[in-house]
Parts: sequence; structure tokens; C-alpha cells
Amino acid sequence: MIAIVDDDEGVRISMASLVRSLGYRARTYASGADFLGDALDREPAVMISDIRMPGMNGDELQARLLAAGRCFPIIFLTAYSTEAVKKRVLDAGAVCLLSKPADGETIIRCIEEALDGVHATRRDVDAVT
Repeated sequence: MIAIVDDDEGVRISMASLVRSLGYRARTYASGADFLGDALDREPAVMISDIRMPGMNGDELQARLLAAGRCFPIIFLTAYSTEAVKKRVLDAGAVCLLSKPADGETIIRCIEEALDGVHATRRDVDAVT
């Protein structure tokens, strides 16, 4: 299962559709708090999360997950990236940080790397627009 956390419903729907087209189950959440409040039977294989969301932003969600010992690959998407945020999320173990709008091929490549456990190649990837 791939968890998708984004406050934009359109992004959640399109990302879930992409994930399902690859043969994976998708669960969507409108916020980090929604994800944290879900009583999952097991951790997602991968999380795709927006950085900038109302309430709890993506890097805060990542920090809470790590503090709770919940470690799974995270792919971040953002339209508002700063060097400080990039460094923070990648240093904390994010697999990819993609600029919105990210193209499907780049997202698929990051999902495959996350599922293959290619954490040693963490990087900042700018989507081709």
C-alpha cells in the first residue's frame, strides 16, 4: 500500500490513480493528522506527501513518524521548496523531493526506487515541466 498525503484533493485523486495503474493499493489522506490518526494494520510500503499543508506540514509529519520509530520511504512533492527544507527532509531519509508539478515518469521512478530500497541514492529531483 502506498499512502498519499496532500491537502489538494485533485492531487490525491491523480496520484492515487497513478499508483493504482502501477498495480499498488493507494490510501489517501487530506492531512498529516489524518494519516497519524488512521489505525493502519501495517505501515505503508511508501508515503508520498506534500511539504506545504495547513496544520502539520510534510517535514513535521516526517519528524513525528521518525520520533515514533515509524520508518518507511517517503517521497515529497512541493511547489514551495527552500534549501533548508530540502536539506532537512533528505537528511532525515526522504527518498526524493520533487517539484510540483512532477511528471509521471519521475514519480514512478521514485516509487520504484523507494520500493527497491534504494535509500543510498537520496536526491533532490526537479520535475520536467
